[in-house]
Amino acid sequence: MTNVDMVREYLLDLQDRITTACAQVDGASFVQDKWNKAKDEPLQGDGITAILEGGQVFERAGCGFSHVVGPRLPASATQNRPELAGAPFEALGVSLVFHPRNPYAPTVHMNVRMITAAPLNGGESVFWFGGGMDLTPCYGFEQDAVHFHSVCKKALEPFGADKYGRFKTWCDDYFHLKHRDEQRGIGGIFFDDFADGGFTNSFALMSSVGDAFLDAYLPILKIRKDTPYGERERDFQLYRRGRYVEFNLVWDRGTHFGLQSGGRTESILMSMPPLASWAYQRQTRPGSPEDDLYKKFLVRRDWL
Repeated sequence: MTNVDMVREYLLDLQDRITTACAQVDGASFVQDKWNKAKDEPLQGDGITAILEGGQVFERAGCGFSHVVGPRLPASATQNRPELAGAPFEALGVSLVFHPRNPYAPTVHMNVRMITAAPLNGGESVFWFGGGMDLTPCYGFEQDAVHFHSVCKKALEPFGADKYGRFKTWCDDYFHLKHRDEQRGIGGIFFDDFADGGFTNSFALMSSVGDAFLDAYLPILKIRKDTPYGERERDFQLYRRGRYVEFNLVWDRGTHFGLQSGGRTESILMSMPPLASWAYQRQTRPGSPEDDLYKKFLVRRDWL
C-alpha cells in the first residue's frame, strides 16, 4: 500500500465515523453524493460529499472527502513553496463545516489533508500535511472554549510540547477577518506545510487531529442543542453567519484552492450556511450576551 493509499483509507474511514456519530445526534441521515471528475477535464479524481440539511439539530452539515490529481498546483498552495508553482499535484482530504439550528450551539469547522507535488525541475516529489479545527459560537461559553482547546492540546501532546501553542497562534492568525479586524471565533488549532519527522510522524499528527474532532465538538453540541431561544437569538445567529460567509469567500485558502484548481463547486461551497444576513448599521447593547461575544470571545485568549 502506498502512502497515498494509506491516507485515502484513513480519510474515508474518518468521514464515515464523523457522519455516523453526528447523524445519531440529529436523528436524520447524511445523504452521500459520490462524484467523479470527467476524463476530459484537467482535474481528475473522485470524492464523496456527505450532506445533512434541514435536520432537527443541524440546519446544514457538510462533510466532504475528495481525492484529485491536477496538472498545475494552484497559486493558493504555493505561497510558501514557490519552487512548486505550476507543478503537477495530488491532493486528498476531509473537510467539514456544521451549522447547527440552535443559535447557542456553535458552528464548527475541521479539515485534514495531504498534498504531494513533483517539482518541474525533475527533483523528488514532496508531500505535506495540513488541517485543524476551530469553533465559531454566536453566544460564548467559557466552558465550551476550554473544553475545545483542551482536546486540541491533548491531540498534539505526543508530537511535542510546542505544537499546541504554535498551532493555536497559527489558527488565531489565520481565522482573522482582516477587513474587519475581527476574529472569526474562539479559534482552535491550524497547521499547514507540515512534514516534520517524515511521512510517518506527519501522518500520525494529522490523524490525531482528525480523530480528536468528535471528542472536541459533540459534548458541546449535546449541551447546547436544546437550549431555548427566540427571534432575537435567531436574528443574531443569521447576522453572525454573514461573517462566516465573508471569511470563506474572501480569505479561506481551501476555498480558493478548490475553485482555482477546477474543483467541484457545490462540494467546495458546502461550507456556506443555508441562511445568513447582513446589516449596514448594527450595534449590540452593552452588557448583553451579544456584546459579550465581541468583548470576551472574539478576542485572542489563552483559554487554558
